[in-house]
Formats: sequence, structure tokens, C-alpha cells
Amino acid sequence: MKLNRILTVLSAAAFGFFIGISFPIQITPKVFSWSIGEENSTFASSDIFVRFCKPVVGNRSSVERIPILHSNATSEKKIVVPEKPKGAERLPPNIVVRESDLHLRRLWGNPREDTSPRKYLLAMTIGYNEKTNVNATVHKFSNNFDVVLFHYDGRTSEWDGEFEWSKEAAHVSARGQTKWWFAKRFMHPSVVAPYEYIFLWDEDLGIETFDAEEYLKIVKKHGLEISQPGLDTTRGPKPFFDITIRRNDGSEIHKSTLRSPDAKCWRRPCSGFVEIMAPVFSREAWTCVWHMIQNDLVHGHALDWNFWRCVDEPDQHIGIVDAQYVAHHAVVTLGSKGKGNATVEGSRSSVLARQRTEFDAFNARMRNAERAQQAAARLALPIAATRS
Repeated sequence: MKLNRILTVLSAAAFGFFIGISFPIQITPKVFSWSIGEENSTFASSDIFVRFCKPVVGNRSSVERIPILHSNATSEKKIVVPEKPKGAERLPPNIVVRESDLHLRRLWGNPREDTSPRKYLLAMTIGYNEKTNVNATVHKFSNNFDVVLFHYDGRTSEWDGEFEWSKEAAHVSARGQTKWWFAKRFMHPSVVAPYEYIFLWDEDLGIETFDAEEYLKIVKKHGLEISQPGLDTTRGPKPFFDITIRRNDGSEIHKSTLRSPDAKCWRRPCSGFVEIMAPVFSREAWTCVWHMIQNDLVHGHALDWNFWRCVDEPDQHIGIVDAQYVAHHAVVTLGSKGKGNATVEGSRSSVLARQRTEFDAFNARMRNAERAQQAAARLALPIAATRS
């Protein structure tokens, strides 16, 4: 009886061996290289393990992706772990969240059931005295927009009492600060990453002839990365730059002041230019512009002369939208004490003096940065030639 059992086992083993060599399969787990930071480690895993892990990878959206398998031509599989941002080196990659938004969230319920950030962002620097115009402006923007209001006068609580939409807006307050001061500190590209387009507007725009959704349709149609509404000079003062004046010739947009298609723009702002009063940026363009904003230069003067650096083809990707236009009321809010005395701190004259100083300072920094870049490029040429 015992002999029969032994014979049965041996027969089964022999049968299995012949089946195995007739239909070869790889049963040895493959070893994957896993690089995390500056350390390397390896682990073994079979294709079955990977297949079960794949659905887990697909369900993660707001955190760093777990290691992803990549195959090369030799069918070797390697796990690539995303590089973690500085300061997060000690954290496991699956807990790292690089981006945020300005969308308000409730304090109760399941976080997964909260409303998502909107597609676009409206950011305005405002004072309570301009509440009527601000209210009218916000109503020109649909529910596809998140709204952030930067208060330069410290008055924030009054808005919720008068305007229902204010309760769904983010409010940031810092007395006496400018739009570009707020933007540098509260609109980092990682904070506004969910928004396809960003409207960074002044509070004193006449918007009777403007609709944000229609505006964006035109922007997308013409591939504008940086734009602004045309300025209606019949309802406001003539702007500094002719290129921003709305054309009343039936055109949807214009990109230059040149009337002939054969003419060339030799010096801005005859093309590739919008002003700092009501710019609209694509997400990619804003990332570049944010890095160009100088932390200590609060007025933003000379930024508009350099927006062209943040798109591939300024003459094509920067434009003025004529079909959706606004008026600039030119309300003075920066500087009120001792208006005619440049020696009085906070006077209008002293503010204008600083704006001129900042304009010159920014241009000087840009020139020096360009020279340094060109010098570095010249030094790199001999090194590249030596290596080749």
C-alpha cells in the first residue's frame, strides 16, 4: 500500500515535468530597480502582483503617483518613482501633494464629496468703496470661476453681509498692498494649478459689454496665452498704449497696431503686448509670469513690457480681444494723503515716484540677467565642443 503511494507521487512528478518542458513559462520573479531620492533598493515582484496593483495606481489623483512600471526594448521592467519636492524627502511618495487651489471647502461631510475647484480663476484687488463696481464685475463671471478677493483696505467682513456670492469667495487682507504684491504671495503656480485661465484684474473696470465665458471662447479659438479685453475709449480715458484700444471694425481680436500684414513691429508695444490692468493668463503663461514678478517691486511696472518672454510666439499668442471689451474708469486708490507733495509718505506723488523707480529697477535687473545668461552661453560653447 505504501509502495503504491510512492509510485503515484513519482508518476505525478514525472507527468508535471514533461508538461513543464512542453509549455515553458517564466515563473521566476523579476527584480525591479526602485530609486527613491539618493538611495536605491530592489524588490522582487511577479507580473501577477503588478496586474493587481495597477487599479490602485489609477485611483490616486491628488497625491504623488505610486511607482510606475516602464518596459524597455529588452522587456526589462523598471519602477520609476517621481522625484519628491525639496523638503519632502523624508515622506513616502504616496502622501506628497504638490498642488493646491483657492476653492473653499466645507468643514463637515466626506471630503471626497466636496465640490471640485472651478475651471477658471478671477482674482481682484479691491477696496470697499468700489463695492458697486466689484459686484457688477463678479456677476459677469459664471459658476465656472473661483473668486479670490485681495483687500487693500482691511475691510472684509462687510462683503458677506451685502453680497451672497462673497460667501463663496476667498478673501485675503493686507492693508495698503498692491495687486502684484498679493499675486506674488498668494498665487504661486502650485496654488492656481487647477485653473486653465487666470483673470488678474483691477477693481475699476466698466464691464457692461463683457461676458467672461464668451471672452474665453475667443481666447481659445485664437490660441491666446496672454490677453486682455479691448479698452473702450468712449467710456473711459485714452490708454497709454494704442494697442490696447478696442477696434470697432467687427474684428474679434487684434495682435498689433500695424494695419498692413507686411509691416513689421520693430519695438514693443506695437505687438505682443497687454497692460497690467486687466491681463488674462493661461496656466502655463502664468507660471512663467509669476517667476518674473520681483518680490520687492510691488507695483508690477515693466512686467507688461516683458510678458512676451512667457510665450513661444508673442506676435501670435498675445492679443487684445475686441469682441468682448471693457472701459477703464481710472479710479485712484494708491496714495491719498498730501496728493501734490512727493515728500509726504503715502501721498499720490510719492507713490508715482516709486512706480518710476521700480520701472527702472526692473529693466536694469532684466538687462543684467540677460547679459549673465548670454555670458554663460558663450562659456558653455567651448565646453560642449570639447566634449563632442
